[in-house]
Amino acid sequence: MSMPRRAAEVAVAEADALISLPTGVLDDILDRVGLLDAVRTSALSRAWRRRWEDLPSIDFYFPRPDEAKHLRSVDSVLLRCPGRVRRFWAHLDEPSEARIHDWLLVLSRRGVDTLNLRPIPFDAVLALPASVFACRRLTNLRLHACAIPPLPAGFEGFPELRKLALTCVRFRENGEYQLEEIIATSPSLEKLVFWEVKIVGDFKEWVIQGPNIQEIQISSSKDLGWILGELPSLHSANIDILDYLGGRDFAKFLAGFSNITRLVICTRHSPLNGAIILERLQCKFGNLKSLTLYTQFCELPSILSTYCLLRNAPNLERLKILIDNSAEQKFEAHEEFQSSQWTGGMCANLQFVQMTGIHWLPNEMTFIELILSKARLFRTLFITHGENCSMSNEDAMNKILSYRRASTCAEILFKGKASVTFFRS
Repeated sequence: MSMPRRAAEVAVAEADALISLPTGVLDDILDRVGLLDAVRTSALSRAWRRRWEDLPSIDFYFPRPDEAKHLRSVDSVLLRCPGRVRRFWAHLDEPSEARIHDWLLVLSRRGVDTLNLRPIPFDAVLALPASVFACRRLTNLRLHACAIPPLPAGFEGFPELRKLALTCVRFRENGEYQLEEIIATSPSLEKLVFWEVKIVGDFKEWVIQGPNIQEIQISSSKDLGWILGELPSLHSANIDILDYLGGRDFAKFLAGFSNITRLVICTRHSPLNGAIILERLQCKFGNLKSLTLYTQFCELPSILSTYCLLRNAPNLERLKILIDNSAEQKFEAHEEFQSSQWTGGMCANLQFVQMTGIHWLPNEMTFIELILSKARLFRTLFITHGENCSMSNEDAMNKILSYRRASTCAEILFKGKASVTFFRS
């Protein structure tokens, strides 16, 4: 017997021995290797030829654009494997877009719980079919660059949906009320992400509310009319609105987040109407422990907003400041001015400050001096610099090390250069 033939027979015997394992163990093995490799086990031996078809559940998980070619086999797999489909995660090209309506109908009957769809090429828009609303067992729905259809008559919501992420999607006129209804009829919803959502038609206000919503992320170049309703479980928010709600009261909008423990907010944009972003707040962020600011110390609105947020966060412990690359200081916020923004009890519990992308500008250095000299429980200042620094690192650090420290435990860590990545594209 030739060596290659004997080796082949040994391999078949070993594969057949493996298939004698308990059903649950085999299912777990095939599930772990992924759908593509599970199908390839058909080539091992006759005993393995149809084993993957008996899987109780499968995932169509093709997260990279170059994997769209694998979607050509979706129809065949759905016909041969009657099990549940847990995840459908894919970039859809033109042939796949023509099939997505039928696929969604099948997925809805197979109990799909995770749906992540986006078109290719990157500048395309996917015309999402209304059959997406039939997938009532969804727990995670992520849509990118999709044109959202109207809700079908009798829409009953997504009772198990926990995460809804909409990025660069487009709604038709009155899409605000459609979004409002989707959220209101998803009682299990925990996380909401809206990045550059577009809605056709005139401005309308609408309400975001839900008993279990814990986190909200909003990044938008315009005000889409959000009003925060009852959100008893909310503890985290990430806000980047280019025009700070334009003609509406941004401080009033932020008051809806007053009970959160973690806030990420972008105040680096220059207000389009020349107004101050935040000077007074209508509430205290009494539970806020962690604050991340995407900001700069070059212009008055951003500086005042930083102090306004710090004054109204009496229990803040961690502050991260990521600074814009613009190094042109247009407003001089000298020591007397910044000291006037400091009130009694401010930063009383602050322990950690991270400043990324600093330029060693006078306004930035004055802010650091105030933090070190006023925060009595302070422990760590972590600094990295950006481009176009106004002085050498050595001179800047010598100056910082000379500042008086209110806390004997305060330490200063300098980690060199770092770039800042803003969450707005």
